Amino acid sequence: MSSICQSCGACCASFRVDFHPAELAGGAFAWGQGVPAAMTVPVTPAIVRMCGTDDAAPRCVALAGEIGGQVRCTIYDERPSPCREFDVEHDACLQARRRHGLVL
Repeated sequence: MSSICQSCGACCASFRVDFHPAELAGGAFAWGQGVPAAMTVPVTPAIVRMCGTDDAAPRCVALAGEIGGQVRCTIYDERPSPCREFDVEHDACLQARRRHGLVL
């Protein structure tokens, strides 16, 4: 079954994604293999950020495809906690979709 998220991707191109380094590959709180360190930048000793999410025109380095078309997360099974916790029921989802012209 396809998720609405696979035809959107607006959240991946709207918000900064910060999380604890323990979610990186080899970390104590990593899902699966963990987030590849090469896809992140250190912010503080306790925070790393997904590359691309702090750009003037944000877009997560792990996002493949076209916003509003067909998209996928290239590290879905290892994605960090902010991505796991994000939901289409959040107001932030609607905000991201509006930002990309996907809803009025």
